[in-house]
Amino acid sequence: MGISHFITRGGAGLGGALLLAWSAGGRAEMALNMPRGVTAISREVYDLHMLIFWICVVIGVVVFGVMFWSIFHHRKSRGAVPAQFHESTLVEIVWTIVPMLILIGMAVPATKTLVKMYDAREAELTVKVTGYQWRWQYDYLDQDVGFFSVLSTPATQIRNVAAKGEHYLLEVDNPLVLPVGKKVRILTTAADVIHSWWVPDLGWKRDAIPGFINENWTLIEKPGVYRGQCAELCGKDHGYMPIVVKAVPEAEFNEWLAQMKAKAKPGAQTANNASPVQTASGG
Repeated sequence: MGISHFITRGGAGLGGALLLAWSAGGRAEMALNMPRGVTAISREVYDLHMLIFWICVVIGVVVFGVMFWSIFHHRKSRGAVPAQFHESTLVEIVWTIVPMLILIGMAVPATKTLVKMYDAREAELTVKVTGYQWRWQYDYLDQDVGFFSVLSTPATQIRNVAAKGEHYLLEVDNPLVLPVGKKVRILTTAADVIHSWWVPDLGWKRDAIPGFINENWTLIEKPGVYRGQCAELCGKDHGYMPIVVKAVPEAEFNEWLAQMKAKAKPGAQTANNASPVQTASGG
């Protein structure tokens, strides 16, 4: 029997609302966990996250279980008499060794993943990402291709004059286009204040710091459009600084790159400090 049948037969109300909230669509909207992503690194990060989460769950259940069991079975009303001892060498050893072994068990796989995340050797393409208030600049090094990526959500939506679109505040005029199946080295920096370049589906984020370059890499396995945001509070229009990565097959990427080179004009682009909201409204 479907949820719609339940509601139409008079089950609307609290029960219907709860069932609707936990339907497949409702659970998708209420997703709280991190995504598995579209790279090998992102899946490793997800698996580490879940491993450590369940370790914490087990520790919590054991610790609180023992605590509540002790409180219940050794309460004063049952005539329990507290043991008279000052310390136990065995207990001291156990609660020192066991946590240490748990930490080592978590640190070893985490360290292996971190080492992989920082190994940008043998990259086939290098992209420099520069954060501005409030936009991103992408430069394909050694390719003579560069452009700014700015929020493209209409100002009418931002000011609640028009209905909000599907990708409200997560759409740009020029997405970062990357080839599928190619290792891409990404350098992040900033021109004014600290920003943070973050696309959850790639499995990592990197701070963009003025005068400093952070390095990372990605190898996207599946074509698609992947969205993110600046994850560092960088000023009044921090919320208007989305990131869109468009992953395409290598042949399509090469065609796009050739078109961008053909359109390139002499002279460098100059960033200004105009608000994306003002830009969207023509201000």
